[in-house]
Amino acid sequence: MGEIFAGLPWWVKWIAVPVIALVVFGGLIASVVGFVIGLLFKVLVFVALVGGLIYVVRKFMSSSSSRSDW
Repeated sequence: MGEIFAGLPWWVKWIAVPVIALVVFGGLIASVVGFVIGLLFKVLVFVALVGGLIYVVRKFMSSSSSRSDW
């Protein structure tokens, strides 16, 4: 592979080839990035909901135990 690129100018190696790769694989890259971002968003929502549930349950348990002390 290095022999093929050896005689080519620098702009072909560093500009033309990556642009062609982005054009060919751009949809695949975009779908993978979109999937990863969507997955991270769902994980953050899950963590926030579980944290909120734990907060509400602890708040309810502490307020109900303090009432039973009367």
